[in-house]
Amino acid sequence: MATEQEKTRYSDEELQEFKKLILEKIEIAKTNYEQLMAKIQTDENRNSFNMLEEGAATLEQEEASQRAARQQDFIKKLQAALVRIENKTYGVCRVTGKLIPKGRLMAVPHATLSVEGKEIEQQRKSKR
Repeated sequence: MATEQEKTRYSDEELQEFKKLILEKIEIAKTNYEQLMAKIQTDENRNSFNMLEEGAATLEQEEASQRAARQQDFIKKLQAALVRIENKTYGVCRVTGKLIPKGRLMAVPHATLSVEGKEIEQQRKSKR
C-alpha cells in the first residue's frame, strides 16, 4: 500500500470522509453566521440614550460584523474545498503538488497548502 507521500491523491473513501467533515463544519459556521447577523440586527434596532452605552454598543456591533465576515469567508473556503473534492484534487498542495497530510486536513479542512508549501510561499513573499 502506498504511503501518503507516494500517493498522488486521496481515495474516494477518504474524500468522502473529508466531505462529511467539511459539511459538518459548514453547518456550524452557517449557524454561527446566522446568530451573529441576528445579534447585529437586534443591536441596530435597539435604542440607546446613553452616549457611553452607545459607543460600547457600536464597538460590539463592529466586532460582530467582523466575526460575521470571517464566518462568511470560512464558509466560502469550505465550499471551495467541496468543489476540490468533487474534482478529486482535494488535499493536493497547490505549491508542491504533493499530498497535504491527512492530519493537517482534519485540523484545517480548507487548507490548500502543505506546511512545506506554506514555507515556500512565505519565502517567495519575503523576497519581494
